[in-house]
Amino acid sequence: MPKTRSPHSQVITYLFFLFLFSSVFYFLILRAGTLRSGMGLNVRGLMWCPALAAFATLSLNRRSFSELGWRWIGKYQWWSWFVPLLYTAIAYVIVWSIGLGSFGNPDFVKQMTQGFNLHAPAWLSVAIGVVLMCLFGLVGSLASALGEEIGWRGFLVPELARTTGFTGTAFITGIVWAVWHYPVLIWGDYNAGTATWYGLTCFTALVISASFIFAWMRLKSGSLWTGAMLHASHNLFVQAIFTPVTGNTGKTAWYIDEFGAVLPAVMIFFAIYFWRRRKELPTAGNLAFTSGPVQPVETAASV
Repeated sequence: MPKTRSPHSQVITYLFFLFLFSSVFYFLILRAGTLRSGMGLNVRGLMWCPALAAFATLSLNRRSFSELGWRWIGKYQWWSWFVPLLYTAIAYVIVWSIGLGSFGNPDFVKQMTQGFNLHAPAWLSVAIGVVLMCLFGLVGSLASALGEEIGWRGFLVPELARTTGFTGTAFITGIVWAVWHYPVLIWGDYNAGTATWYGLTCFTALVISASFIFAWMRLKSGSLWTGAMLHASHNLFVQAIFTPVTGNTGKTAWYIDEFGAVLPAVMIFFAIYFWRRRKELPTAGNLAFTSGPVQPVETAASV
């Protein structure tokens, strides 16, 4: 059996496969000029490229797919569902409270009312719709998010953590995660209608902040499902619930969603909170690179 390559060389191999596979879907999406091209299947394909790159890298090095961390750790999954709800709710309550956007988008209310056709007060249709999205919408969101998270938190985070402290691991993963989105953000229609430079800045700050939360959960639990649940919940709460329910008061797009200023600002505080708890994570020699959980090591490196 050939000697296993160093973590650094495997990360480089992973990045090569990542952008090689992604280039196919970048081309298809940008050629059509919209993320909705191919009935949305091009976006689905793009979101599974991180997973394909992880599988290819592990296969090339004759490593087991079990190293990605497949075990479901119940309590961490519940926290992974709740944390995005918490930071999103805080951000949007701020937006609604100071008039940067309004609570109750008439178009969203109309869509829900007509969709359920209950012949009842509009608030009832909205309430039922939101509850059903939280339950069943999460399933569809999880199916897409899993493709990214097999790559980001299943492979990249633990691979970097073999030789890099938590701060470096989270930051590097966040940069890769953000840059991977840049082609469709800069040249495509993955934005909220603000200036490209502004949306790019807000989105980058948001993703790097999220990376600290996601990496902490992954390393603490030893499960990639924490990342998948965090990612799916974030997409669901931000894109399908809080943003659609927010009415435009003029400059609202500059403050809401992943391309506005408020949500990234709130997430920075969450990132700092998890960063301050980095000493609870295992040391590099005791990291969970398999499907099992890890026990915290109090003497772990602080950076």
